[in-house]
Amino acid sequence: MVCHQDPLTLPQTATVRTACQRMGERKTGSVLVVDDKDRLVGIFTGRDAVRRVLATRKSSDTQLKDVMTPDPTTSSADLTTIEALRLMWDGGFRHLPLVKDNRVIGIVSRGDFQSDEQLQLDEERQLWEHMR
Repeated sequence: MVCHQDPLTLPQTATVRTACQRMGERKTGSVLVVDDKDRLVGIFTGRDAVRRVLATRKSSDTQLKDVMTPDPTTSSADLTTIEALRLMWDGGFRHLPLVKDNRVIGIVSRGDFQSDEQLQLDEERQLWEHMR
C-alpha cells in the first residue's frame, strides 16, 4: 500500500495558521494532531479549515484542538490498498492515518490510489447497488 512515511504532525496547541502554512509547504491536505506523547488525537484537514474555521469565522489563531476531527479512524499498515480505499469511502473521509502501538507511522489519502483501484471500488459499489 502507498504510505507517506513522514506525515505532517503538529501538537494540539498549534494554531490553524501554522497548520495551513505547513500543509501548503508540504503540499498535503491534512495534519495529524498529536498529544505531548506523540499519540494521535485528531486530524485537521483542508475541509476542517473551511467548515470549522472560515465558515464559522474563527480566528486563524484558533488552536487545532478546537477545530480538529477528534479520534479519527485509523488503520495498521498491513491493510491492502482496496481495503484502505473502501474504509475511506465508507467513512466519507479522504485521509487515513496509519498507526502502530498508538503511534503514527504514516498516512494514506484517496489521491494516493491509482485509477485501477478506484475503478475496482466503483465496480464493487455498482454491483452492491444492483443487488439491493
